[in-house]
Amino acid sequence: MKQLVIVESPTKTKTIGKYLGSDFDVQSSKGHICDLATTGKGGLGVDIENDFKATYVLNSDKKDVVRDLKKKVKEADEVYLATDADREGEAISWHLARELGLDIDTTKRIEFHEITKPAIKEAFNHPRTIDMDMVHSQETRRILDRIIGFKLSKLLNSKIKSKSAGRVQSVALKLIVDREDEIKAFVPEEYWTVSAAFKVSSKTFTAELTRINGKKAVLSNEEEANAAVSGSTNPFTVTSLKRQVKGKGPRPPFITSTLQQEANTKLGFSSSKTMTVAQKLYEGVEIHGEPTGLITYMRTDSLRLSDVFMAQAKEVITERYGKNYTGYYAMKNKDSAQDAHEAIRPTDLAMIPEEIKGDLTNDEYKLYSFIYYRALAALMSDARFDTVTAVISSNGYDYVANGKELAFDGYLKVYEKYESNKDEILPALQDGMTLDAVKVEPKQHFTEPPLRYSESRLIKAMEEYGIGRPSTYATIIKTIQDRGYVSLEKASDGSKTKVFIPTEQGDLTSRKLNEFFSSIINVKYTAAMENDLDYIAEGNQESIVILKAFWKDFEPLVDDAYKNMEKKELEKTGELCPECGHDLVIRQGRFGKFISCSNYPACKYTSPLEKPEKEQPEVTDKVCPECGAALLRRKSRYGNYFFGCSAFPKCRYIENDQSSPRVFKGRKKSKS
Repeated sequence: MKQLVIVESPTKTKTIGKYLGSDFDVQSSKGHICDLATTGKGGLGVDIENDFKATYVLNSDKKDVVRDLKKKVKEADEVYLATDADREGEAISWHLARELGLDIDTTKRIEFHEITKPAIKEAFNHPRTIDMDMVHSQETRRILDRIIGFKLSKLLNSKIKSKSAGRVQSVALKLIVDREDEIKAFVPEEYWTVSAAFKVSSKTFTAELTRINGKKAVLSNEEEANAAVSGSTNPFTVTSLKRQVKGKGPRPPFITSTLQQEANTKLGFSSSKTMTVAQKLYEGVEIHGEPTGLITYMRTDSLRLSDVFMAQAKEVITERYGKNYTGYYAMKNKDSAQDAHEAIRPTDLAMIPEEIKGDLTNDEYKLYSFIYYRALAALMSDARFDTVTAVISSNGYDYVANGKELAFDGYLKVYEKYESNKDEILPALQDGMTLDAVKVEPKQHFTEPPLRYSESRLIKAMEEYGIGRPSTYATIIKTIQDRGYVSLEKASDGSKTKVFIPTEQGDLTSRKLNEFFSSIINVKYTAAMENDLDYIAEGNQESIVILKAFWKDFEPLVDDAYKNMEKKELEKTGELCPECGHDLVIRQGRFGKFISCSNYPACKYTSPLEKPEKEQPEVTDKVCPECGAALLRRKSRYGNYFFGCSAFPKCRYIENDQSSPRVFKGRKKSKS
């Protein structure tokens, strides 16, 4: 009996074929084979006036693929559709059935979440049919994205020369632009802290002032800080000493969003790189000459772990580290999570990262190790710390010193390299003990603006706001970069983290969308639309209802924007093109502004645009109160002015320029 299995990825065919044996012919569709047409009214491929009927066409690069698959179908006695277990995969199976002449109601649909022999065999024992609710959800998303993308992109291109807009990408851009507005409006506010240093038995430690006469210590200026220093006189007394054991539990295994966030922070991977490497680990890597799927499906928002995996993990943990290292895993999913999936985990704990390192690329090894030990740690016991909190007081001024020492490493046995953990041991202290401070000193600080979005922070924000879905985050981020709307630059605070900064074109695009489409392009509306798509997938909502409601809101906004949005003329340089004599203009490209001929595309002359010189510090007659050097009036990266010591970095004294307006109050800088 000839049995044909069709999967999405060519990489999977070898791995799955090995598990199924010679009776099965495993072929690949090489991704999506169909998409919405670009014909019809507005080139949408969607007949809005006829209940949003979609017209699909075969992708030009898949004609040969489909022709070959049709031959295979004719030769087969049984056909199985085994595309990915999500809405995209369901839609691909639907398109395959339609193009290959398969009966949608009877063709067997296979679903698995890891590419291992037991999982594949089990999936073939329980086939189902195509889930049309999931198909309708994906189709609705595609129609919405097509209408919004085509309509807004055409509008913005004609009015302000922007390349594109989208249902989700434009909301992500709005987050970045709004954050930049907060930063530009921010004015630092001064605050002070006071610390006391003590020495006991050759051990020096520091305590921080936390309360004054029983109230939280809030020091707004140097005068208040100096008063606290003057009042904190020797001797000090240990007025409270609390010793306790505190536990620190492991975090749950990765889901798509947390994997992208943590891989960006800990491994320096972009979201797109993370998903590319994870895809390879999922589909199969040659291990000792055999194709092997190393992780479960990497597009998931479920924290669930299978009973089989948890049983294996308990055995592995007990055998390798001891019974006292086994923990208890009980993680509740979010209401929106698709519980059919598991969290991202290794398919087999016997595949120890260090032992198969030679079969992996460096990036594969790093990401697999991260996923492996995160999942294993989630099933291990808590780490325990012996902690000491001492309150050391003088004249109503209470200083707090904290100490901790690792008593039992627990899950840190395998996960410590991914978490910073440092013992801070205090000397032996007793209640009522008197101490003399070696020194008590004040320190000036300034509040800092909100942080710009890094990839990790942007993904976290999109997840919290319900914008898009984890599987789309990498694409969203890549799109706003490719369109020249944002640049990813090294943060100016000296850290290695790169952050998103909107370009002039990105800023203009977001503001125009906010001016004319604020009711559609916003966090709340986009998140509500994601919920509606979930309801469709669950069979609890009709797609036509959602589409009609959307169009009723959207159509008049587009009409109004075409009538009232001002058209942006390209800025002329005042010079003529040396090649054809037409005016030279300034254009915005992916890498910034440049000069080109207004006769483009007939004339393709371009030249770079020189950047304006950075504003230089202004010498003042003010003197630094700490070292006596002159103070300079400088412009911060946030656009505000301040006075800083000319001896920087030896002297770091700064003070506010009171002429700068105070319009935004930011966060305090964390001690971490």
